[in-house]
Parts: sequence; structure tokens; C-alpha cells
Amino acid sequence: MSTPFYVSPQQAMADRAEYARKGIARGRSLVVLQYADGIVFVGENPSRALHKFSEIYDRIGFAAAGKYNEYENLRIGGVRYADLRGYTYDRDDVTARGLANVYAQTLGTIFSSAGEKPYEVELVVAEVGETPDGDQIYRLPHDGSIVDEHGSVAVGGNAEQISSYLDQRHQDGMSLAEALRLAVTALSRDTNGSEREIPAERLEVAVLDRTRPQARKFKRIVGRQLGRLLETGGATTEAESSDEAEGSGEE
Repeated sequence: MSTPFYVSPQQAMADRAEYARKGIARGRSLVVLQYADGIVFVGENPSRALHKFSEIYDRIGFAAAGKYNEYENLRIGGVRYADLRGYTYDRDDVTARGLANVYAQTLGTIFSSAGEKPYEVELVVAEVGETPDGDQIYRLPHDGSIVDEHGSVAVGGNAEQISSYLDQRHQDGMSLAEALRLAVTALSRDTNGSEREIPAERLEVAVLDRTRPQARKFKRIVGRQLGRLLETGGATTEAESSDEAEGSGEE
């Protein structure tokens, strides 16, 4: 009788972590930055239908890198959790920290389960506050841990290099145009340090704008508004952005 093949628990977990990291690194990077009036999400995404960024609740946004079907299931679960909690208790009881805890439990359970492969996803959950000090950004790797981020965060692709670039250049109080240009510059840098051009039509951009008068702060930026911000750095008003039906749409 042959001896059963044995793998130590430590090696098994290391192998699962390596598998998940490689899957996430194959995707395109995305970044989340604080700016003076809120939080901006920027990523390279040629698809107009499969979004990396979405609204979860009034002041909460969701970003994900990795396998689309896996993070889409997590996004839908987060929306259901937020709607149920807001309806049962109060809308103010729905927070990014509470949502991050739910995602952490789900990802951690899947990662430690021997019966299924780990999710190849990395998430960012962000909540815009009444002031910049109230902003919250949480990064959730594949293993379900929670990292409290400040200022900027990058996930997917060559996230480590992009994060280092952002840490050196991101500043508090940046305008939306400045934060957007910094994010695009960071995303355009290859692993060898050279830069490539990312056209506006290949960018997915969304914001959590604390200055919006309605309760829902999530807004996509597309079309002419995005072009103006990238080319001139000029701020656009809410009235101007309403010209863009898609850009003003919310999920």
C-alpha cells in the first residue's frame, strides 16, 4: 500500500495564496484616491458594460480587480446586505466598515476552505464622509484580511509599483482634475518604468462626491466631462455633468 501524499497546512495555504495572487495580477490595475471633495475611482477598462466600480449604498462605493464573475457575486451580496440593514435599522447604520467586515468573513471562509478554490479578487470598499477626515477606504485581499488605507490605494496588475508611485506624489486637498491626472499617470507606467498612453475611452472613472446635494454620492464620469478633466484640468459643475446622460447615471 502506497503512503498517502502529505502537504502541510502551511504549504497548502501558501499555495492557495500564490494561486490567488497570480490570478489577480493578470488583471488590469485600478486606483482609488482621496481628493478635496470626495473619493475618485480610476481604472483601465475597455468594456462599457462590465464595470469595475459600482455604487453599494448612499455614500459607499465598491471597486474590484480580478475575476469578474467572482467579484460581481460579492458586489451583489454587498448591495443586498446594505439594503436589508438600511431598511431594518437606519440608513446611517450602513457603513463601509460594516460592509468590509462582511466581505472579510466571506473571503476568509472561502480562502480557508479545502473544498473550493480561493477567489481571485481584491476589493476596495470606500465611504465618503462629510469632511475629508471622515473618508474611509478599506482594501480586502483574497484571504479576507482588512487593510485600512489612507490617501490612495492600488489593486490588481502591478499594484505594488503603482502604490509606491502614488504614495510619493499624492497630497491632501488635491482637486478632482489633479487626482485624476495623477491616477492616469500612475496607471500608464509599465513595470520597467516607461509610460504609455491610455486614451480616455479606455478609462473607467467614478467618484463619491460629498458636495452632491442628494443622498446618493456615487457618479460616473464619462464623455466630454472626462475629456475636459484630463485635457485642461478644469473643474466641471453639476449642471455641465448633467449633459452627459451616462456620466450622471448611478447604479
